[in-house]
Amino acid sequence: MLNRKRIDILLEKEIIEAMGCTEPAAAALAGAKAAELFGMKPERGEAVVSPNMMKNAMGVSIPNTSLHGIRAAVSLGIAIHKSSAGLSVLSTVTDKERKEAAEFPLEVKIDENAPSLYVKVVVYGQGHSASAVISGEHDRFTSLELDGVVLSEATMFFPECQSFSEDSFLATLTLGDVVEYASSLSDGIKGLLRKAVSENRAISDEGLRNEWGLSVGRIMTASLPSVPGTLQEAFTMAAAAAAAGSDARMAGSVLPVMINSGSGNQGITVTVPVSILAEYLGKSEDEMLSAVAISELVGLVLTSFKDRLSALCGAFTAAIGTACAYSYLLGGDISTMDATINNMIGNLSGIICDGAKDTCALKIYTSLTAASIAVTLAMNGKRAGGEAGIVGDDSLSSIDHLTRISHEGMEETNRTILRIMLEKTPR
Repeated sequence: MLNRKRIDILLEKEIIEAMGCTEPAAAALAGAKAAELFGMKPERGEAVVSPNMMKNAMGVSIPNTSLHGIRAAVSLGIAIHKSSAGLSVLSTVTDKERKEAAEFPLEVKIDENAPSLYVKVVVYGQGHSASAVISGEHDRFTSLELDGVVLSEATMFFPECQSFSEDSFLATLTLGDVVEYASSLSDGIKGLLRKAVSENRAISDEGLRNEWGLSVGRIMTASLPSVPGTLQEAFTMAAAAAAAGSDARMAGSVLPVMINSGSGNQGITVTVPVSILAEYLGKSEDEMLSAVAISELVGLVLTSFKDRLSALCGAFTAAIGTACAYSYLLGGDISTMDATINNMIGNLSGIICDGAKDTCALKIYTSLTAASIAVTLAMNGKRAGGEAGIVGDDSLSSIDHLTRISHEGMEETNRTILRIMLEKTPR
């Protein structure tokens, strides 16, 4: 029997608000918590991060500053020294905090053996120390220490096993389960998804109106009518609108986003395009929200297999969720969604993650264009089959193969990507 309550709780935990890119935000949050625990002005600090955290924070703009990278994010968090805002910790930064962060002596190290998503911040002063560790999820504290003593406060946050148990639960959900859940949403979840669409459409509109980053979304909509007149125009508008949200977000817009799988770009990808296609098709709000629930859940399921940070681009896996939502809105059934996933995995599986930065908007646009191709083929009875490369006989097999590539096949790719980035970019 479908455990609706557990899915409700999971979505309420996952679809939350964040300001700016979530890797710098997580690093700043760890810094803020360590400084908060310390209780006085620290003299120096140390940050230890996983390779993926380093990679994802290097090239993206930090809101309310002109800064990039782990060093800046952690130093700002330490200067702010308040963790109550969570992943919106950087939503307000004063001139005084910017100055303190710029002057703060912080050593940054990479731990090659750390979990994929990991940041530890230690602050020192007057013979004392305090540390905070975030691991597994962007806002999940797994260790808090003061002068080497583990604090019981850590139990207020998510326990060490929770991320694993949630991933295990997500991995059991079938496409049938996802569609069944989405077909009858509680009022609370409808409100949550409505907020996600509204906030993410707002940053998308900002990217469409103004010059941010590469302006992928704004430029790609320049030749489109304000209201799409064909399905293809709706698909193009949907892809460009999502890219526009990323344009603004990666360039440091202070507008918040509602995230998916710990990522604002993925949150934008699974909401904005779905709402635009629903509008074009004349769907009711309830139908649109059901489609968004499908895209959110499929995105989370795929992340449970591949990890939150890896060498595989998260926009691609999020766009698979969007493609399934497209199928739902166009009247497809479970078989059509299954074919859509196969078509996606048969197309863009090699797209790499080389950190958060302005070109993420390009990858979102490309991935969502692939989503429209995948669902169009599936709606016409076409599917990539088990004879095609890494594609399996069904979507579950294809996802398993994609997971193996992400874990076994791309570990050295990930190391090479980071080496290249470190050679050209200061930490």
